[in-house]
Parts: sequence; structure tokens; C-alpha cells
Amino acid sequence: MNRFHFRLPLAALAIFASTSFAADEDGFVPLFNGENFDGWFVSPEAPASPWKVQKGGVLARQSSSSYVWTKKTFDDFVLELEFKVSPGCNSGVFFRTDPENPVQGGFEIQIFDSYGQETDKHHLGAFYDAREPLVNAAKPAGEWNTFKLHVQDSKLVIHINDQKVQDLDINDWDTPGKNPDGTDNKFKTALKDLPHTGHIGLQDHGHNVFYRNIRVKRM
Repeated sequence: MNRFHFRLPLAALAIFASTSFAADEDGFVPLFNGENFDGWFVSPEAPASPWKVQKGGVLARQSSSSYVWTKKTFDDFVLELEFKVSPGCNSGVFFRTDPENPVQGGFEIQIFDSYGQETDKHHLGAFYDAREPLVNAAKPAGEWNTFKLHVQDSKLVIHINDQKVQDLDINDWDTPGKNPDGTDNKFKTALKDLPHTGHIGLQDHGHNVFYRNIRVKRM
């Protein structure tokens, strides 16, 4: 879930240098090297980033309120990662998004502590505020989950813990403020009209959340 509109300071662009990582045999390239923030930047800029690198190659959010973004942009890709939530956690994975306007300028897949709950458009695996997940694939807070996002042109497929939670066509969202099922959403632009390229980001929404083994393959 996102409630904030952060304007990216230009100085933040120079905080972390971009690094080229070698591709694995399966074509995936690590986005996070497990050691530092090479290839990423934090927005909004803060004296002390809320995102820290922990032992074991874990990217952890533990205070404040900033998102962390890839310096590079992506259009068609497969993103794989693992995540762990704290009790009551609310976070998100953004893609094809403008860091200066994450609320209205891109897409979010919800990361949420929704173990054992009924699904809705704001729970784990939701295409945020646009479509609820097909199943509740959440593990209890404190356990690691797997996440795989495949986006190509307007098609989007998501697996969490090896369960398909989304299989949709973004072009079906052809009306501002409306979902294909007739329910309202928060978007001022029809989702089909948003850019097909942008940054990948991890949301800080005031709760501790942890990510690791983040890698991507361009399609």
C-alpha cells in the first residue's frame, strides 16, 4: 500500500554507483549483491538510510520512511526474490515506476502480513488496489517467502511460494479510477496508459521488512 508522494532529490542519484553484475547460467542478474547498495538509491534522501545490509546478504528496512530503487530501469523482465515480513507488516514491490511519483506513476505488488486472512486488493500478492490475489499464499510473519514476477508487454504473472497469485492483462484496466470488475481504484490514469518501463522499488511503509536473493532477467 502506498500513501506518500516522494519527490526524488537529484543528489540521491549519486549516492550509490551502478554496478554491472554477471549473469547466471539461467540468464538472471543479481540486483542486490548482498554487501552494499551498488546499483540502488534511496528516495527520499535522508541523513541515515532506513535500509541496511544485514549478515547473510539481507536487505532490511528498520526505521524511517524511504523507498529503495534500482538505478536502472526495466520494461519486460522476470524478477525473483525472497522476503520476510514482521507482524502487521505492510510493504510492496514496485515495477515500471517513476520514483518521483510512486503513488500514481507505476505499479505495485503488495507485500503484507496477511497469513490466514481472506484476500483483498490490499493483501499479499494483490495488484495493489486493482485486483486481489487468486489465493492467499502467505507464510506466517518471520518466515521467508519466495516471489516471482513475470511482466511482458501488458501481461503480468506472479507466483508467491510457488502458487500463482496473479495472471492478468494490464490493458483490461482501461478507465481511470475503475477496475475491470467495476470497483473503484485510486489511479488517476488508466493503468493501461502508464509507461511500460521504469524502476523496480521496495517500499518502506513504516514496518520492518526483509529482502534477499534479488535477481532479474530481462526478456
